Amino acid sequence: QVQLVESGGGLVQPGGSLRLSCAASGSIFVINAMVWYRQAPGKQRELVAAITYGDSTDYADSVKGRFTISRDNAKNTVYLQMNSLKPEDTAVYYCNARVVLPLTLDEYDYWGQGTQVTVSS
Repeated sequence: QVQLVESGGGLVQPGGSLRLSCAASGSIFVINAMVWYRQAPGKQRELVAAITYGDSTDYADSVKGRFTISRDNAKNTVYLQMNSLKPEDTAVYYCNARVVLPLTLDEYDYWGQGTQVTVSS
């Protein structure tokens, strides 16, 4: 079994910064892609940023230049540094990990429980 635990959300003023973390634990051989999604009230979940095991990254156009995704493979942890936050960044942020399991080497997607980010004055 694999668990993802997110942390770092909260309330911040426009223009402020937050750093989200997502730590994976359990039966893990390797984690391929790690992805941050977000879902605002009344909207569909959208991809925010993704990073591969080899540190290739991809970002939604709306966060390019403001958000930075990174990972620590030794800790099975992914981070999202969010700068110059805007009210439209308000959402629940979810971590997703594509995990390869030991022995079988099967690949599965796992999700965190979500962490609320609110940008408001």
